[in-house]
Amino acid sequence: MAKIIGILVVFFSVLGGFVLAGGKLMALIHPFEFLIIGGAALGAFIQGNRGKTSWLVVKKSLRMFSTRYTHAYYLEVLRLVYEILNKSRREGMMAIEGDIEEPYESPIFAKYPSVLNDERMIAYICDYLRIMTSGNMAPHELENLFEMELASLKEELELPAHSIGRVADSLPGYGIVAAVLGIVITMALLGEANQAAIGQSVAAALVGTFLGIIAAYGFIGPLAVCLEQDAREELNVYEAIKASLIASASGLPPTLAVEFGRKVLMPGHRPSFAELEQAVRGS
Repeated sequence: MAKIIGILVVFFSVLGGFVLAGGKLMALIHPFEFLIIGGAALGAFIQGNRGKTSWLVVKKSLRMFSTRYTHAYYLEVLRLVYEILNKSRREGMMAIEGDIEEPYESPIFAKYPSVLNDERMIAYICDYLRIMTSGNMAPHELENLFEMELASLKEELELPAHSIGRVADSLPGYGIVAAVLGIVITMALLGEANQAAIGQSVAAALVGTFLGIIAAYGFIGPLAVCLEQDAREELNVYEAIKASLIASASGLPPTLAVEFGRKVLMPGHRPSFAELEQAVRGS
């Protein structure tokens, strides 16, 4: 909701100020300017990204009006980690082999649909639990492996934000391109048209510059920031899982292991100690 409000504030502030100053909205309607700027930006985006990245940017952009990284989601992740660690502690590491080999058939994972729907997170949890069941890796070695994977994961998660950020940076330039083309058309009209036609042509050229700047700083730039924040929040959940599993591998009981994970979470929606304790007791 906040993002929608922000978009509306930008939109109505700019256009409202223009109208109140005596401008006419129809003077800003120039479809060919939209075509030049939007088409050039889209073409450059397609050139600069692989098909998989382009589709990922589209999917993440559509999800920017809501977020799954809420208080309830963090509790769900920690409860899942607690329950699987608790079972391994009570019954032995081999007892969870069926759960981690077939997570979509596991009664434990089935309790946490928000996590189960994230294939990458499920693979992440199960892979490290498999390593822990082998019993051949020291906690510091396991932590080093986590760090290497998280480094590559960070680059992948931040790719959509970087891609959109580059588009935002280029939009003012495409606005200038549209303006230059408009001036070229204006120069061709000199001596053939009246002052009104020339004035309209110059206005259309200036609208191109306006559209490029407002799109970059009012809409696409903020979208890049949102994507960056989303990537940071997603990575933070992986870091919390890492902290919990490393603590468990170091010999701490499940209740303390998930507390390590809780402390890693960003404060915005981090559950309290009492909330987490109550949640894992419910597990």
